[in-house]
Amino acid sequence: MSNQIEKFNAYRKKMNDKILSGNHKIIKRIFNLDTNTYKEGHLDVKTKELLGLVASTVLRCDDCIKYHLETAYNEGITKEQMMETMEVATLVGGTIVIPHLRRAYEFWEELELNDKK
Repeated sequence: MSNQIEKFNAYRKKMNDKILSGNHKIIKRIFNLDTNTYKEGHLDVKTKELLGLVASTVLRCDDCIKYHLETAYNEGITKEQMMETMEVATLVGGTIVIPHLRRAYEFWEELELNDKK
């Protein structure tokens, strides 16, 4: 696994574990809502992940973008589908999201490279 992917996932897990170990009912409920929102429902998981990717890009949250990229990749989203999704995000978000598009593309390439190892 690439260093960027490993670092992201390790840090995310470590901090989530620390945060969720406390007695913070509201935070735990928000995490639970997030988990349940992206489960299969009337929309499939792939569609929900792509919607999350658009929203995360427009809101300019690099951690969220990485999370949705990796999950979408693992769900079988193709590079072409990811890029079309990022086209929507860039249109809605404007040119200010282009740096996030660059980092998203780079992270996707690492996911592909990791898959080939």
